[in-house]
Amino acid sequence: MDIPALSIAMHQAQLQQVVSALMLKLSMDTAQDNAAVITEMMADAAKMMELSVAPHLGSNLDVVV
Repeated sequence: MDIPALSIAMHQAQLQQVVSALMLKLSMDTAQDNAAVITEMMADAAKMMELSVAPHLGSNLDVVV
């Protein structure tokens, strides 16, 4: 058995696991940030919808000639 080659392979595998875990964490953080932004946008849209749903406003136009 080639001990140095085995050691290098083990360290490469360990490094790959660490990088994979960090990339997964980065991806999860990005998804969480996106979800927060979307939730905030939905709340704002719902508030705007509540304000715009007033059927008695803007349906009549008074014109004096």
